Amino acid sequence: MAFLPSREPEPHGARRRAILEAHPEIRSLMGRDPTTFLWIVFLVGLQVAMCWVVSISPLWILPLLALLVGAFANHACFVLIHDAIHGLVLRGSVASHFTAILANLPTAVPSAVSFRTYHLQHHQHQGVDALDADLPRRWEIRLFNRGFPGKLGWISLYALIIMFRPLELRGKPPELGWMAVNFGAVLAFDLAVVLIFGPAALAYLLLSTFLGLGLHPVGARWIQEHFVVAPPQETYSYYGPLNRIAFNVGYHNEHHDFAGIPWSRLPQVRAMAPEFYDTLVAHPSWPGLLWRFLTDPKVTLESRIERETRFGLKKVEI
Repeated sequence: MAFLPSREPEPHGARRRAILEAHPEIRSLMGRDPTTFLWIVFLVGLQVAMCWVVSISPLWILPLLALLVGAFANHACFVLIHDAIHGLVLRGSVASHFTAILANLPTAVPSAVSFRTYHLQHHQHQGVDALDADLPRRWEIRLFNRGFPGKLGWISLYALIIMFRPLELRGKPPELGWMAVNFGAVLAFDLAVVLIFGPAALAYLLLSTFLGLGLHPVGARWIQEHFVVAPPQETYSYYGPLNRIAFNVGYHNEHHDFAGIPWSRLPQVRAMAPEFYDTLVAHPSWPGLLWRFLTDPKVTLESRIERETRFGLKKVEI
């Protein structure tokens, strides 16, 4: 495996300190946004309504609805799970866990609680092979790092691939009690969907998740965030129009710099400190980036920064 090696610390801590020194008013953006809970309720309701539409429609409409509606909706659910696990929706750990699980329901696959563990670890150990679930694993590179066909297979199957990454990681284990609640809630929701709307409705939800995390314009988000296209920069933002329906998840540098600021205020970070962000390379288009990833031989699964440890001192072995 040949990631781009770095012995430098991840860039976000130093930039955060510099920004706060220059713009202490950014602290006013930190905190929760309870209106996010209403958006979660809306998305769950939307996907339930789409299950009803699927149940009364010809089967050929199912993939079309998943492509045009469901992928955007379930991708948005994952974004709001992300805000909930950062504690940016409701006060308290219990409320945050239940909020994340609620947003997890229409995705049809239990993942919110395990995602909490591995995503917070990603923030703490960005680019460390044994600790960062965001880095492709060795078997992914062996199987898929083979030009256009391999990269097409990788992004198409990404929703399945990320289920296996944690098996190779060290670090804090997931919260087993909350994982049981997460599994029970999502599987009960899946069963209710099948009993009320039929198996095609559950297939719609699963396909929506598969597309929303894979071969779809919003799926380019996984490439946008940390695939290196302008070394040595390792984190990239996207400022295009799809942020409007993706809850500003494209503002990834801003999020890593200030993980305590909710999605609704991330554009204000860039607006308040433009001299720190306008000099960074950013992506203008998710569809364009997806095409570049598939066709540009210089952008591969190995186009990632790997640091030996969080502070670049000693190799962490798996």
